[in-house]
Amino acid sequence: MANVTSEFVRTNLQSHFFADSTPAGTVKCYSTKPAPALVANKGSSTSSNVPAERKSIIPPNYRYVYQEFLPDPKIEWRNSVREKLERKDMLDRRANIDIPEFYVGSVLAVTSSDPHAENKTARFVGICILREKCGLRARFILRNVIDHQGIEISYDLYDPTLQKIEVLRLEKRLDENLLYLRDALDDYSTFDVNMEPEILPEGAPVPVNELKVVLKPRPWYARWERHNLQGVANIDEHTNERRRRKAEMVATPWEKYDLMKEYRRSIPEEEQKEIFTEIYSKLHSLELTRKKLKRKRTFVKPNKLA
Repeated sequence: MANVTSEFVRTNLQSHFFADSTPAGTVKCYSTKPAPALVANKGSSTSSNVPAERKSIIPPNYRYVYQEFLPDPKIEWRNSVREKLERKDMLDRRANIDIPEFYVGSVLAVTSSDPHAENKTARFVGICILREKCGLRARFILRNVIDHQGIEISYDLYDPTLQKIEVLRLEKRLDENLLYLRDALDDYSTFDVNMEPEILPEGAPVPVNELKVVLKPRPWYARWERHNLQGVANIDEHTNERRRRKAEMVATPWEKYDLMKEYRRSIPEEEQKEIFTEIYSKLHSLELTRKKLKRKRTFVKPNKLA
């Protein structure tokens, strides 16, 4: 009787042990090969742990074309609620006026309302020498020389008084801003007010104008020898040894290796993707509408058939 009882207890313990150690839903298999269901479960768990990479639909040039949508990199000036509301207002403004792609160095024609003008509108043609600030405070400066007099007008990009912005020549320059054109010869800032637009083929890259300007003798608007300019040809001709030594003393060539300083000066790529994902659908629809209108303007329906 004692042997039968011990055998019964041993059998119950073994069955209880294997029942707890065997996971639910697993097929018991007494072969040296793994069970088919177990292999399938392993494969599904491995594939579920590895996230599938999704190709980004945001074009890489958005950070340059729509740079005013990126917030100010200074943390003390950041406000997420204000930035989101400003982006909504900017999209609403772009639905009412076509704001084309342009860069520093592009030649623009801006038509704005002017209550003191004869037709209540004023049109100014000039080269863009500066783009700065972000959000609704984004602005750009146009410069032109008219009757031997340099004229500059600063426009707010989202100013409701702007009626039309035309790009007459789309191009880039070697420097981030062209403020040194104030001290250059007038020929580099003179543009015809009746200039016809130069249309680039669709999909063509934006050309880079490698023109190097010639500066007038001093006095200058700024100490250009300290700015490491690429678009000036004769800056050494007007810089003596004393000014050159001072420029070397205040130079900071090591800043290009300071990764943390560069990080603080810019918006992280992850945050840029989040911002452009939020506004991509609206911007994309506006781009399609602008391309359709552009095709309609280029096609002229004949009045009579041959």
